[in-house]
Order: sequence, then structure tokens, then C-alpha cells
Amino acid sequence: MNYKSDFDLDLSTGEQGEVLVHDMLQLSTIEVKTDFIADRTGNIAVEYESWGKPSGIAVTKARHWVFVIPNKIALFVETNRLKDIARRLYNEGKVTTGGDLNKSKMVLIPITELIHG
Repeated sequence: MNYKSDFDLDLSTGEQGEVLVHDMLQLSTIEVKTDFIADRTGNIAVEYESWGKPSGIAVTKARHWVFVIPNKIALFVETNRLKDIARRLYNEGKVTTGGDLNKSKMVLIPITELIHG
């Protein structure tokens, strides 16, 4: 049996990942959101309006968003990609309300959509 290690390729790919994360953290603007129930619902709630005014994803200046699911995971998403997904799901009616007095409107985005979509 001929075993060939792909260590050099794996190392190169790993280093590219490190550079990507470094650049995101050092050179990019990042919006960080914590979703305390996403691990139960399977969805991330992305706000687009609050108290009748655009908010969240509708007004963000950040290049990336990070969704933190406490004690589970942190997902980095490029903002333009997140907006594309949110628009599509909004048009499909995947919306809810929440926040103070239910005055915030949000798009529900399946976590799997952020990972695989």
C-alpha cells in the first residue's frame, strides 16, 4: 500500500485560512450578534427594522457579520452574502418579530443556509 502524506498541501491550505481570519479581524469591520436560542431553533434571526425604522442588516456598514451561538460556535459571514440570503428568505416570508415589545422585524435564516448556502 502506497501512503502519500498531503502535509504540504494541508499546511498551505491551513495557512490560507489563518490569513483569511487574520485579515477579517484586523482589516475588516465586523458586526457581532449573539443568538441565545439559535441552537434550539436552528435559525439565526437577522434584524432589518426596529420601531418602524431600518436597522440591523438594512443599515450596517460592516463588511462581515459574526453570529455567536453561546458555548457552540461563531459563524463569520460576508455581509453581501448575508444580505442576498436575507432578501431571498424575506421574499419567501421567513420573517418574525421580537425584541422590546416585539417592535423589531427579523428574517429567520437557517444556520445550515449560512454554512452550506
